[in-house]
Amino acid sequence: MNKQQFLVVTGACILLFSLYFFGRTKPLAKQPLKNEASVQRPDFASILARAKSQLTPEQVSRLTALENSVVRGDVKNQKIAVYDQLASFWKDSVPAGWLNAYYLGEKAKLENLENSLTFAAHLFLRELRGDNDPAIRTWMANEAKDLFIKALSINPDNDSTKVGLGSCSFFGAAGGSSPMEGIQQIREVAERDTSNAFAQFMLGYGGIISGQFDKAAERFLKVVQLTPDDTEAVFLLAEAYEKMGEKAKAVEWYENGKKRVKSAELIHAINDKINSLK
Repeated sequence: MNKQQFLVVTGACILLFSLYFFGRTKPLAKQPLKNEASVQRPDFASILARAKSQLTPEQVSRLTALENSVVRGDVKNQKIAVYDQLASFWKDSVPAGWLNAYYLGEKAKLENLENSLTFAAHLFLRELRGDNDPAIRTWMANEAKDLFIKALSINPDNDSTKVGLGSCSFFGAAGGSSPMEGIQQIREVAERDTSNAFAQFMLGYGGIISGQFDKAAERFLKVVQLTPDDTEAVFLLAEAYEKMGEKAKAVEWYENGKKRVKSAELIHAINDKINSLK
């Protein structure tokens, strides 16, 4: 996996702390992975309508103009350009990561380029980890799955794409592999290439979801050994140790992670977590 793809998956510190300290869905201890495919999924129109309801009249006007800007002629290239502008709108003007990923994905489908497809798919994987709505998570998992499948049709030997596709199954993607089959797909990559940090990370994340915190800690420890700058893996390792009741190790890794952030608010939250473990 290239550096750009891994950075996309690990995400930003703000997402990390909103996810792990301010309301992440907590896994049930020692429960098997559950596929969320049975959750009733909203369609894209309802997701878009929900986001639009938060816009100002000026933003709605600008967005409507973009959506209606494709006219006769070279429709494909016009759509590619418009999807790029819509992705930027939902990233910069009105931050909504899932819509940014959606329009980048639609653009990538038209371009049919492996890098574009996997970039958008990994964005969905990052965003769904920060959303507590099962229906939205499942929708994003399915969008990511479709993009990974298209990327694999271009390059069947890309291990990063194989790991991403396997991950979609235990995040709720419908059809295809079951959650445990998805884990097995990832494990095959990890066993063949023990230095694949992405595969190790997703196996660790599967352990967090399923409540197998000892296995999660083992995987995340490998990740931080392979990629010492991966802040998300550091805090997930701390959480795994905390859930196992190994408070001293949890404190050690929370302290390690605290050195990596600059926000006073986030540092305060980490200190509160550390103090609660002492």
